[in-house]
Amino acid sequence: MNSELITAFDYFEREKGINRSILIEAVSNAILSAAKKSVGPARELRIDINPKSGEIRALATLIVVERVINEHDEIAISKARVIKPNVEIGESLEVEVTPRSFGRIASQTAKQAMMQRIRQAEKEMIYDEFKDRAGEIVSGVVRRFERSDVILDIGKFEAVMPNKERVQTEEYSIGDRVRAYVVAVENGPRGPEIIVSRSHPMFVKRLFELEVSEIADRTVEIRGIAREAGFRSKVAVSSADEKVDPVGACVGMRGARVKNIVRELNNEKVDIIRWSSDAKEFVLEALKPAKVKSVTLDTTRKSILVKVDKDQLSIAIGKRGQNARLTQRLLGWEVNIIEDDSGSYQQKISSYEIQLAQALSIKESTASQLVNSGFLDIPTILETPPEDISEATGLDIDTVRQILATAASKDHSHS
Repeated sequence: MNSELITAFDYFEREKGINRSILIEAVSNAILSAAKKSVGPARELRIDINPKSGEIRALATLIVVERVINEHDEIAISKARVIKPNVEIGESLEVEVTPRSFGRIASQTAKQAMMQRIRQAEKEMIYDEFKDRAGEIVSGVVRRFERSDVILDIGKFEAVMPNKERVQTEEYSIGDRVRAYVVAVENGPRGPEIIVSRSHPMFVKRLFELEVSEIADRTVEIRGIAREAGFRSKVAVSSADEKVDPVGACVGMRGARVKNIVRELNNEKVDIIRWSSDAKEFVLEALKPAKVKSVTLDTTRKSILVKVDKDQLSIAIGKRGQNARLTQRLLGWEVNIIEDDSGSYQQKISSYEIQLAQALSIKESTASQLVNSGFLDIPTILETPPEDISEATGLDIDTVRQILATAASKDHSHS
């Protein structure tokens, strides 16, 4: 038992970093409880463990008397003088009271006590070491799964990546090395827990800080992040230094910096956007590569109406509305994206002008005057008196009569 105990003390001190004196105290207290049952209610009972040899002794402080009445509290002077020759009646004397059968009890108790104290000490160490590390990125190895939570080995400790902090498009296998963001160190019912995340927007921010030196030294500032983990992130950046291009700094030479971040995020798309205090400018940047026709702001409601051409609508809204949602989160404004139909109206007008110009053999400018006055086709022109056409369009009466004559001949040829 003694050598086992010393081996255990050595191992836990070396591997777990738990002080030997803490373990000895825990084992002593546990064995003391066991000793009280086997030794009985001895006076001032204590357990002594030799830290070098591992020898365990139960000691009691007894009163030296002529004749013993209470054996738990007293020792006869004849027996006391064997231990201490010059002892006198009435003195206190520490006496070993270790029972013969004590080794087996002590062995079991010591193991249980040690494991319990180690778990407690580890938890205390977790909290002390990690309480100030929330917000950092740690690296760990996937050890096991508890339901849908991932348990990571991050050195001396374990971290938990709950299901809600996982990236749903990522698969993890035992033995995989992964990096994650420390969300919190919580003192839960089972003791301190290190909660980590790969889906948190701050994970993206920390990766940029590690990869982009201009962000680390505050030359470039991240002004906002909107993320749908596993699919797309939008990162708004700015710089107080006019000479520094914040977007270029984040992208890096030939895209090297952002490529490293995208690789860590398992090919999640990352849009780097130039931040602007002007909401109109900001929304134009955020919706790129979509080409925007017009932006209307409602500052009281903090809403933005964005109009785009039909062919740009799907680009602006994005797959399953993702681009629009992320833009809205990034700006903190309600963003509504609609198709601009003014273009299609103009196209219709142009087509009427071309058709009239060809049908009546007139200039496009003349056809434009007719169409803009509501004369879109030959039947409408023929139904209207020449004076009214002249007045509405500003065309002289002779030109109108010539147009009517051509229109009549065309109409007869079609009838």
